[in-house]
Amino acid sequence: MNKSYSLRRLCNLHGHLIKQHRVIRYKSKTSNYINSFVLYDKFICERRSQSKCSVLVQVSSENSCSDLHSYCSKFGSIKNIFHYQLAGSNHFVLTEFEDQSSVNSLMDQSTHIKDSNVIAVRSPFLWFRSNASQKNSKLSTVEKFDFPFKANQTMIEPNIKDIGLEKLDSLSNQMLLLLKCTQLNDIGTRLRFLTAMQIENALKGIFPLSKVLPFGSSVNSFGKIGSDIDLVLMDSHTTENETSRLIFHGKCVSNGRTQIQRNIEILGDLLQLFLPGCSRVKRISQARVPIVKYSQDFVGVECDLAVSNETAVNMSELLYIFGNYDYRVRPLVFTIKMWAKEINLTNNTPGRWITNFSLTLLVLFYLQQEKIIPDIQTLVKQARNNDVRITNEGINCTFLRDVSKLDRVDKNNKTLDQLLLGFFEYFASFDFSTNAISLNFGKTINKPEYSALYIVNPLEVHFNVSKNISSEEVERFRIELRNAAWTIDSSLTNTNSFNLLDLFKGFDVSKKSQIVFDIKHQIKNSNRLVTVKDLFDDDSQTQEDIRLNKQLKPSEKEF
Repeated sequence: MNKSYSLRRLCNLHGHLIKQHRVIRYKSKTSNYINSFVLYDKFICERRSQSKCSVLVQVSSENSCSDLHSYCSKFGSIKNIFHYQLAGSNHFVLTEFEDQSSVNSLMDQSTHIKDSNVIAVRSPFLWFRSNASQKNSKLSTVEKFDFPFKANQTMIEPNIKDIGLEKLDSLSNQMLLLLKCTQLNDIGTRLRFLTAMQIENALKGIFPLSKVLPFGSSVNSFGKIGSDIDLVLMDSHTTENETSRLIFHGKCVSNGRTQIQRNIEILGDLLQLFLPGCSRVKRISQARVPIVKYSQDFVGVECDLAVSNETAVNMSELLYIFGNYDYRVRPLVFTIKMWAKEINLTNNTPGRWITNFSLTLLVLFYLQQEKIIPDIQTLVKQARNNDVRITNEGINCTFLRDVSKLDRVDKNNKTLDQLLLGFFEYFASFDFSTNAISLNFGKTINKPEYSALYIVNPLEVHFNVSKNISSEEVERFRIELRNAAWTIDSSLTNTNSFNLLDLFKGFDVSKKSQIVFDIKHQIKNSNRLVTVKDLFDDDSQTQEDIRLNKQLKPSEKEF
């Protein structure tokens, strides 16, 4: 490598990073994160309480909100009102009361439409009939509302080109803005818990101890606006009252896979035939984890409902802990996931490509290498008696839940832009062929079996969460990692600044100092891929590279 070039690049980068330190102070942000940490169980409890005190009402327009508030106030004190609009001019108002008794009173006074073709169902999803006596009166406008009202809530992910990333010089602040604008917002979380509560209420009569809980991105702190909802029907552990002489009769059933598949079929019928807003129901009973897929049209999201998936619930809590452990974790994960989405590394359809879950684990593993978050074994060793969790399948999900009690020494002061570049450089040179990634130990281990990419499931340690990914997709991933590292580093070297939108465009092949990473060319001419060292070598691109690249088809270049 050219020494003068290397020194110049490092000096420019050093000056840029000093500038970044003036924008974001690591220690204060980290301490604020630890002090404000909310236990996962408390978070779930608070959100479930909100859903029990809420109803979702379809209205004719935003101007109906004042009339709806006036009508609902008869049943109790209203705490919050959220308005949002879905496609097709469908307006909805999420109304939260101060207590659940107000919701019960409202539901008791609500009516069913007189139509023999409509099944009468008690549900927190209602619609607001217009008042004939007020049809000719002028409705109140939003500006005149004198109650807690949040209008036109965002229900779809914004276009990243419209959130103002280009207005910020600091790459770290761009990453923070991206998180703020795309993360799952308050109303999105509320509606997810209300969607779960709709199913729970429908089953309450026959299964009074069951709960329906959101899991995955809806609660693990890594969810984005408009993301799908993962739901699970959980059986609460019963406690026997030995002083009671009256005992409920019951039926014995097996807890095997066949029974779960039958339950999925029944739940699918319930959703399809009876529950309002549930459409396009599909029963996928042959999957490793059988689910019911459906759309909740009143919320505008796709839902996956599983049965007794305790491990997934505990996995959500583990990711929630990591996401709230340090202020840099979530911005970095969101940026990496957005990058992968924009350059088509990820896909909404299941297949042979890398998933958002695998990407999240890769980011967390990298942060373990940087000593920013602990390995899982550390959490296991410091777990307390009330942290012990063993699932019905015998999977040990024990780890420290309250990380504010964790013995912690802050050693890493790197800023977000340093970590972003570091992530790309670290995995661009990672040996995926022989190494498996273990978040449990916070280091690589030998692959237990062949797989193009092997990420050990943090809880079900005998499973590889990235088993679906093909060798071709791993190579493409590695190439894009190198392209991203080059894009960021070259921009910082030349201008001391970087626009995050340039990263989402992918590698610009028109740049004069481009480096072409073509899979076919590399396999044909070498037994190894280009190293990260070669990325920053002025002489790394030969005329032969350029000639071969021109001969490739457009689809091959893109790949």
